[in-house]
Amino acid sequence: MAKVKTVFTCQECGYQSAKWLGKCPDCNQWNSFSEEEVIKASKASPKSIAGRESRPKTIDEIEHETFNRYQTEMSEFDRVMGGGVTLGSLTLIGGEPGIGKSTLLMDVCGRLVDRYQGDKILYVSGEESESQIAQRSKRLGVNNASFYIYNETCWQKVLEQVKELKPKFLVLDSIQTTHSNQIDSAAGTLTQIREVTYELMNYAKAHDLTCFIIGHVTKEGQIAGPKILEHMVDTVIYFEGDQLGQYRLLRVIKNRFGNTNEVGIFEMQEKGLVEIKNPSQYFLEQSIPGSFGRSLTCILEGSRSLFVEIQALVVENKFAVGRRTTQGLDSNRVALLVAVIDKYLGIPLSYNDIYVNVVGGMKLTTRENDLSVIASLLSSYYATPIPSDTLFLGEVGLTGEVRSVPMMEMRLKEIAQMNYKRVITSKRAADDLKGKYKLELVGITKASELKGLLFK
Repeated sequence: MAKVKTVFTCQECGYQSAKWLGKCPDCNQWNSFSEEEVIKASKASPKSIAGRESRPKTIDEIEHETFNRYQTEMSEFDRVMGGGVTLGSLTLIGGEPGIGKSTLLMDVCGRLVDRYQGDKILYVSGEESESQIAQRSKRLGVNNASFYIYNETCWQKVLEQVKELKPKFLVLDSIQTTHSNQIDSAAGTLTQIREVTYELMNYAKAHDLTCFIIGHVTKEGQIAGPKILEHMVDTVIYFEGDQLGQYRLLRVIKNRFGNTNEVGIFEMQEKGLVEIKNPSQYFLEQSIPGSFGRSLTCILEGSRSLFVEIQALVVENKFAVGRRTTQGLDSNRVALLVAVIDKYLGIPLSYNDIYVNVVGGMKLTTRENDLSVIASLLSSYYATPIPSDTLFLGEVGLTGEVRSVPMMEMRLKEIAQMNYKRVITSKRAADDLKGKYKLELVGITKASELKGLLFK
């Protein structure tokens, strides 16, 4: 009997070794190697994707292909997907455990099966029983004869049911629990994920099967497994939010059929996910008038402008080292802005305990909120409120200068529609756009000018 050849594969980056290693020399991950059987390449000629003619073509020979989209009538989801669900596409949805990935897709399936009568949907789950899925579907109001539930983890059996049932939509929950019996390795390994996704992609493209794949995430928040999974699919979406909160953010990272960096906002209720039509009002509606230590800024999420409130609390330090606590902002960025206040405003802020929070649980990674953070810190330090009709837009550098932010016209247009009166930004942006909108644009060159402008 021939000896079975095996190889040790890193489950993070795909690096292979003839022996087990504690640390991967490529990605430096510990305990990431798994033993897998070597798969011999077939001697038969390789098949082209979707059975199409495999030869090089000129641009004139290639026919223009139009993409058919299915509307779910869930405006937040449709916008994130680029205007609707594209026929024959593969969409990967990742998120924390319990965040609501299955609930979202169940709601999407219910809307699709009600809107497009006669199109079948197959929901395959390897994590929950058929009874559990049926209970959730009834709770969400999904009770249609064209909606099928299947509890299975073997890809070959799933494929048999797909060929027999011929559904228009397929949900695979999840890719980490699905395995191929042609590969001798555990489910969720690099080889299994790559093989199952490749076979699913070929079948979906050949038969115009629209697929939704649920993926697990690591403790760092990235989709578990190698990045090859994200490269193979057409759309990658992250479902984010605080598990203890009631809001959810649907953020697209990759989309071959639409714009990237779009975001959809939902609220988790007993009956399921509910769209937030006016997210800016949702984030600001519970603010107490006349309170200090708060300021407003306008951020961009894809093609949408959102108004976010930044709160700061400056407390006298009773210990040797000042405490820094941030939520929704990079703590290193806040420390940098505190140092700018110390140096150029002459305020010994670093000796105090400082707490900074973004209301609503939003996570801000861009720099257009620097001026708003400084204004909130000064407002808390002086115990003086900032007018609620004033917004701050500007990046602050290490020399204390205030820089312009991109897409100013889009932001100012939205600010004017929301009846805000005053915007404090960089002098360059104020001079270029002054008089174009019904707003008072106050331009400043240095962050130190905020002290005399707001706290006289």
